[in-house]
Amino acid sequence: MTNADEDRARGLLCGLQDRIRDAVLAARDSHAAEELAEVAEVTAADTIYRIDKISESAVIAWFEANWPADLPVELVMEGVEDHVPTFPAGTPVDRAAFTCILDPIDGTRGLMYDKRSAWVLAALAPRRGGSATLADVRVAAMTELPTSKQWASDQVSGIRGRGPSGLVAERVDIRDGARRPISLRPSRATDFRHGFAALARFFPEGKALLAQVEERLWRELHGPGGGGSPVVFEDQYLSTGGQLHELLVGHDRMIGDLRPMAHRKLGIESALVCHPYDICAAMLLQEAGGVVEQPDGRPLDAPLDTTSPVSWMGYANPALAAQVRPILARLMEELLR
Repeated sequence: MTNADEDRARGLLCGLQDRIRDAVLAARDSHAAEELAEVAEVTAADTIYRIDKISESAVIAWFEANWPADLPVELVMEGVEDHVPTFPAGTPVDRAAFTCILDPIDGTRGLMYDKRSAWVLAALAPRRGGSATLADVRVAAMTELPTSKQWASDQVSGIRGRGPSGLVAERVDIRDGARRPISLRPSRATDFRHGFAALARFFPEGKALLAQVEERLWRELHGPGGGGSPVVFEDQYLSTGGQLHELLVGHDRMIGDLRPMAHRKLGIESALVCHPYDICAAMLLQEAGGVVEQPDGRPLDAPLDTTSPVSWMGYANPALAAQVRPILARLMEELLR
């Protein structure tokens, strides 16, 4: 892709996400929570709720109307695994030059009960004969789907290799569409004391084991608790996109998701883990100066699909990552292998 193509693709992904946001919020405002929470379908990737199907319709309609013919693309998202949509419509899959991986609503469960913002996540990569991975992503964007009491929707987009100055971060007023720039400032803290950091353990499966790993991690980093004020706080944000945003804006210092490893250790078969489409916007944190990697410190990589389990660690800065890596490596060997 040329620089001009990448700039255009960034604008397209943002436009797509604006459309999804508007469709989802309109549906939320006109339906009861119980209606949106109805199970529409169960796939290998996840449980699909009625609110997800609303976003899916908006996605297909937008691509048909807006995707340029000179950037032929295959679309990867949950709910369309039985066929591969391509745009312009009818393009043979092997003629598609790019893969767009998309999560129209990351954090469905929180949004459909109006508890917390969800996120639209999208990334574009050269298709490379159908074997593109997260490491190939060139352009990414994420857009907030706010709760009903919010007027603000944050949107962050960027292009790989351009660094912090190449990120575009805006706050959109959903009442009138007005936009203003916002700052992205991952924490520069050199330790975790009196900050937010956690391992994801949203569901009962593997929760006790993951809590054991995390408790050991903090004990080795900061010593045993003294029964006074807690040293590290946690926030279980049930959205990978939301977790990335918390790191991007300086709210959290570390987020990790080791659920696939815990499930494997316990012999649990579960789709309730992070998948590539959930973490497809990780590049944005890396461009901002943060760290996203595999739990063993290797670069994050996985096929651009909706089913592969992904374990990952995210840090606000390299200094924090360097503190955790050796301890986490030992704990994973002791508790998760």
